[in-house]
Amino acid sequence: MKILQNLRHALTLLKELPRRLDKLEQAVGNVQILLDRQTDSNAIYDHEFQVYSQSGEDGIIQFLLNHVVIANRSFVEFGVERYTESNTRFLLTHNNWSGLIIDGSRANIDFIKQDRLYWQQSLTAINAFIDKDNINELIAGNGFAGPIGLLSIDIDGNDYWVWQAIDCVDPAIVICEYNSLFGPARKVTIPYDKYFIRSKAHHSCVYYGASLAALTHLAQKKGYVLVGSNSRGNNVFFVKTEYAQAFQRLTPEQAYVRAQFRETRDVDGRLNFMNFEQIREVIKDLPLYDVETEQLIQVKDL
Repeated sequence: MKILQNLRHALTLLKELPRRLDKLEQAVGNVQILLDRQTDSNAIYDHEFQVYSQSGEDGIIQFLLNHVVIANRSFVEFGVERYTESNTRFLLTHNNWSGLIIDGSRANIDFIKQDRLYWQQSLTAINAFIDKDNINELIAGNGFAGPIGLLSIDIDGNDYWVWQAIDCVDPAIVICEYNSLFGPARKVTIPYDKYFIRSKAHHSCVYYGASLAALTHLAQKKGYVLVGSNSRGNNVFFVKTEYAQAFQRLTPEQAYVRAQFRETRDVDGRLNFMNFEQIREVIKDLPLYDVETEQLIQVKDL
């Protein structure tokens, strides 16, 4: 049985090889871009590069670390899938941080634990379906509490509600996915549903998460300042207020980027490449919760 498992893992790695080589080529290109750029800008998107991140988050994080004092070089990230593409893998391998990662798929966690990265680095990988009631126990119960360097939230659903609940760690930097379909101004999120799954909530797979303004509203309550989003329009970055003097303080409207990626699906689960306005029309009657007025509205009310 062990031999069969090892063979399956080896086959999976072979299938991953072309994509990883593409990543390496892209990383080399990113280094060249950085050398050509050599900017003193404190706009975070000017410092993007990609090695393991979905887009330019690796570079943004490295830029932030130049201005933020990290007492505890550790991170917590959840919604990592196989951890081949993540916001913290570069921190783990390049900066030698330690971390906790959580994913709802047992197969994904098994894959991570068979990767040589798992024994080469100080990494804890946990399989769990996260909700606002279990998140603190999952983090603290696995040895992470108090000050940490970075928290990354990307669960395609209850992101706002889960971050609101977290009080066992005190990260210097927070990254959270936002849904640009909800616009730059209204402070809205999906209503809380403990069992929310993006693909089951609506066939389009684009009804999830919270607006950038809602996340900023929460961040301010927790003592953080909005310093920008990535150029792709799906991740927003916050730093603790005591480090904010090194960055441009932005409003949600200033930081907002309207995403260009087209990930909507039809009722049969096939990509249909709708544009922004078409997507909004498809989900217009779905409910949203305004965290400022504490009222339910619909997407079409934005």
